[in-house]
Amino acid sequence: MFKKVLIANRSEIACRIIRACRELGIKTVAVYSEVDEKALHVQLADEAILIGSAPANESYLNQDAIIKAAKDSGCDAIHPGYGFLSEKWEFNERVRNEGLVFIGSEPEPMKLLGSKVQSRITMIEADVPVVPGMKSASTDIEDFKKMAAEIGYPVLIKASDGGGGKGMRVVYEEAELASSVEAAIRESKSAFSSDVVFLEKYIESPRHIEFQIAADNFGNALHLFERECSIQRRHQKIIEESPSTALDDKLRKKMGETAVNVIKAAGYTNVGTVEFLLDDKKNYYFLEVNTRIQVEHPVTEMVTGIDLLKLQIRIAAGEKIPFTQDDLLQRGHSIECRIYAEDADSNFMPSSGKIHLLREPKGNGVRYDSGIYEGTDISIYYDPILAKLITWGADREEAIIRMINALKENVILGVKTSNRFMQNVLEHRDFKDGKTYTNFIDSHKEELFKNDDDELELAKCAAALFEKHKPRKITFGGNEESTSNPWAEVGAWEIAQKKEVR
Repeated sequence: MFKKVLIANRSEIACRIIRACRELGIKTVAVYSEVDEKALHVQLADEAILIGSAPANESYLNQDAIIKAAKDSGCDAIHPGYGFLSEKWEFNERVRNEGLVFIGSEPEPMKLLGSKVQSRITMIEADVPVVPGMKSASTDIEDFKKMAAEIGYPVLIKASDGGGGKGMRVVYEEAELASSVEAAIRESKSAFSSDVVFLEKYIESPRHIEFQIAADNFGNALHLFERECSIQRRHQKIIEESPSTALDDKLRKKMGETAVNVIKAAGYTNVGTVEFLLDDKKNYYFLEVNTRIQVEHPVTEMVTGIDLLKLQIRIAAGEKIPFTQDDLLQRGHSIECRIYAEDADSNFMPSSGKIHLLREPKGNGVRYDSGIYEGTDISIYYDPILAKLITWGADREEAIIRMINALKENVILGVKTSNRFMQNVLEHRDFKDGKTYTNFIDSHKEELFKNDDDELELAKCAAALFEKHKPRKITFGGNEESTSNPWAEVGAWEIAQKKEVR
């Protein structure tokens, strides 16, 4: 097992990895940018090393600085988390060439699966069902016109190296095609330094179903069941759950076996996710493989009892998967809401500022994976995710009730959050009935973006905060003065052990 791991990430996922390492007896090294000096992951790690200024390409994407930090601090391995460098096969290869372990798959499968075009070709050869469309990328608009005419509109333009909804355009008629292809190419160049885009049939109102998979270096490969991730904004997931209401045992088994075939065809090892689209006739199509831990991994942990971060680390350390497919069961139901610093009523515009008040929800079946605390500065430089709120219930109804109550208890003041919007989604009748499709938000805009009592709730919270921190009357020699008493206002405190910060 590793003695020390560097975490090449930040915020809540870095905190999550630190906690998994602690349970395995592994020391951790955090890296941070100048604006993250006081971040929670920096405080939790055993060591912390400054690697650059705020922009990601000067810090969390700075491969030289990260590898140097790992070697200087005596690390055995690097865990990339998700986002940033987690799916960059070039970084993966560099880490291994420097004599360190990359906690993830080997570089070649990552390279193959990181290309939507190449992975699509591989899956066609392996008889995995894929969405009808182009078998290779092109920059010739005539190729796009020909394929669109063949499979019919609407079609979807996709960046081969894309993710998070970037470089994607839905096209409903030929008049829009050329401008959409050009826009997708521009966005792909900006986000991924790649002009490789392709076209496939746009499946209207599908469900987004993904299977958690794991494979070790001893030929063992299995799935840990599905997650439904159909509630999305701008092609990015915001609410996930397991199990899916769309799958029965027969379809679940079939899709799970297909997911395992996908990773075997690619020679993939470690933990990852195989994503599918499911249409209204229960046909499913391969979408892509995420060669890393997913943001939504906690719902799988809640229903299977398997710690996926520890499993990742154990596989990377050369251990066998300690269970078989037949050992795994889904128990109960779990839901995750991603708590973003964003304004849902302003097209989910990111919000920045200082968190003045934080009250985390608690209770049976409630989990809060967070990278924040009171006083945290929310930067404009990175993904605006603050925390992940996860609930578990004996059935879906109980998990939903617990989530709604937990969202109501989740108080974050100082930045706008998606909290109220999430409540609106979970309270919607169609969501409760399991009618969850990728166009759910667009189809229910009128009901979901109601904001009747947000201002009242904010005013109540602001008043409570003022009452808590207002100056107190303190008497000195019979005279009253209005002043603050820090010992009375600071709350519970303790002397923390000093740790090394470089």
